[in-house]
Amino acid sequence: MKYLVLLMADGELPAWESLTPEQQESMMGQFGEFDAACAAREGVEILAEEALGSGDTATVVKTRGGERMITDGPYAEAVEQLGGFYLIEAPDLDVLLDVLQSLPAYDLQISPAVDVG
Repeated sequence: MKYLVLLMADGELPAWESLTPEQQESMMGQFGEFDAACAAREGVEILAEEALGSGDTATVVKTRGGERMITDGPYAEAVEQLGGFYLIEAPDLDVLLDVLQSLPAYDLQISPAVDVG
């Protein structure tokens, strides 16, 4: 099954730019540990992954009454910011939750993909 894992920074994690080089290296090490945990686990594969710019770099496109509105900034005012994502193939949610333990302390939103075809 495919799962989309959203990495939500809630303000507890400092902004990347504010981290010292040593702290950035440590966090990147945790992402490397996660990649290794996925590679070592039978049936788990990272299909896509990306870090994202801060919320103020986002563009929002909303359609209301057939009209498109384009605005700058995050979709909604919120303390949480979407920091990145993974698209992961895993046998089930329990296996995914197990390998996700090695990620830095992001809040995670996990959604299973739905086969629409």
